[in-house]
Amino acid sequence: MNAEREATPEAVVCSGLNYAFGETKAVDGLDLSVSAGECFGLLGPNGAGKTTAIRCVTTLLPVPPGMVTVFGHDPAKEKMAVRRLLGYVPQQLSADGGLTGRENVSLFARVFDVSRRERAARVTQALEAVDLTDAADRLAKTYSGGMVRRLELAQALVSAPRLLMLDEPTIGLDPIARTSVWEHINAVRKATGMTVLVTTHYMDEADQYCDRVALMHKGTIRALGTPEQLRTELRERRADGSAPTLEDVFRDVAGSGLDEGGDFRDVRSTRRTASRVG
Repeated sequence: MNAEREATPEAVVCSGLNYAFGETKAVDGLDLSVSAGECFGLLGPNGAGKTTAIRCVTTLLPVPPGMVTVFGHDPAKEKMAVRRLLGYVPQQLSADGGLTGRENVSLFARVFDVSRRERAARVTQALEAVDLTDAADRLAKTYSGGMVRRLELAQALVSAPRLLMLDEPTIGLDPIARTSVWEHINAVRKATGMTVLVTTHYMDEADQYCDRVALMHKGTIRALGTPEQLRTELRERRADGSAPTLEDVFRDVAGSGLDEGGDFRDVRSTRRTASRVG
């Protein structure tokens, strides 16, 4: 068992990852390692570089060889091999309201090159995994916000990914819907051993569901560890020894950046997504 674990490459490794938009450096020498099978949270204020880093890993943004590997594959050299390992739920909505739930998932099955012979069964399995079987043949525009997010999760799961990438998967959802989405993510993870890499602004989600978290600010990692480790480290630095929350750790790392991160496009994109699933 130990030999097998040692032989399994890390799910994601970023080594000195840099990415800039013009003169604006979004990711600045990012070093990050995500172990196979874990749920890893990438946290930080708007503009910290989280989504850019995610897009580099998913091959949506090009990076030079040697900066990123996914289960040992370099996206710069093996783009299609990496894509076959991934499921991706972006922050922006990816479901088509004019299609049924089943049609949306079938479309993603074709995009991810699921064989015609396996396609129908895979679509059914993905819908079952997120508890959308009864609503599968309704138009997606009739779904609630939580159902839409679960549909997008089914779209990402239809290719049976080894690595599921989630960019703000519960944005705009009420607490009950957020819990439902995470219950389905964890059920699939438990059944398959899938690795999950998630960005979220909800500190309670990161605290409850992530094995480890990295707090990112201005393109670099400022703190890394289990939620408990990060809370303990901050408590030990406090004069009164009071117990902090993960949100306290987040504020301690990001400082004034909480009010300064992102730009107009970030705000507009986030509000559009939240309004469509709310």
